[in-house]
Amino acid sequence: MDPNSSLRLTTRREMLQQASRLASGAFFAQLFPPSLLRAPGSRYTQQASTPPPDPVAAFRAQMAAVPIEAQKLADNLTLLSGPGGNVVVLNGADGKFVVDTFVSPAWSKLKEALDGVSNAPVKLVINTHWHFDHTDNNAPLHAAGATVLAHENTKQRMSEPHDLQPLGLHFPPSPADALPQQTFQTTHRLQANGETLLLEHVSPAHTDTDIYIHFQKANVIHMGDLFFNGLYPFIDGSTGGKIAGMIAAADKVLPLANNYTKIVPGHGSLGNKADLAKFRDLLITARDRVQKLKGAGKSAQETVAAKPFADLEPAWGKGFFNGDVFVQIVYLTL
Repeated sequence: MDPNSSLRLTTRREMLQQASRLASGAFFAQLFPPSLLRAPGSRYTQQASTPPPDPVAAFRAQMAAVPIEAQKLADNLTLLSGPGGNVVVLNGADGKFVVDTFVSPAWSKLKEALDGVSNAPVKLVINTHWHFDHTDNNAPLHAAGATVLAHENTKQRMSEPHDLQPLGLHFPPSPADALPQQTFQTTHRLQANGETLLLEHVSPAHTDTDIYIHFQKANVIHMGDLFFNGLYPFIDGSTGGKIAGMIAAADKVLPLANNYTKIVPGHGSLGNKADLAKFRDLLITARDRVQKLKGAGKSAQETVAAKPFADLEPAWGKGFFNGDVFVQIVYLTL
């Protein structure tokens, strides 16, 4: 791979490492619209080639190749990391309560990991938002007896076809048996396995479907893709995502945390309050710098060429994409 490739590998996160292999010209050519890829001096212009027949399937397969790793968060709470967004499992006499479900080709590994937690049935699946790497295994878990719970916008978005811009990926509507059977509008509270779970919807941020889940006794918060730990985040403007909403979501969760709170990101390693504060500060810096250039009349291409995130690259450019790509994401979601 060209060392100047727009997708950078990270040795710390195997899932991101696998996903970044999709950075061949065939996949990367789809990451942003041609008008953005033709920026003067852009590194992307030399990588275009014939797109693969099914880039979504390729993306799923690459994510699914990552092994699942288990990490105890509390006596009855387990983090499963690997093929897609981070999964949290609450286990006990009331059954298993699972937050997010990895990508579909990882189903057998997910089932094995869940069986390894306990032989209790999965009673409830909670989706943090609508994206495929967090909802793909809703259907088999529902078939096994679980109810799927999510914000009402998640059900709506999953019921529709999407051309996910600027990734250039097409998603048909999800099958009926993958859709949430139970939804809520603002907040939802659950009592299970000696734990209190508070689910709360936030204003459009990563998407317009995002919720966070606060395991109040365990002092654990699962933020889904409202939080990318140590990585530039993706913000899905095609389904309502806004960088201002990402900042607001971080500001909403930070007061809920103390120095002992474990904060689960959608992608990246387990974090804490200090990590979330750093992420919030990144978002503010990114918004302010791009807004200044956009407000001065700069095009997306000109904003990329100005390299507003050059000093941020060593700390944040180790995930799915580098600062040039994140400039474009911010530009499109201001």
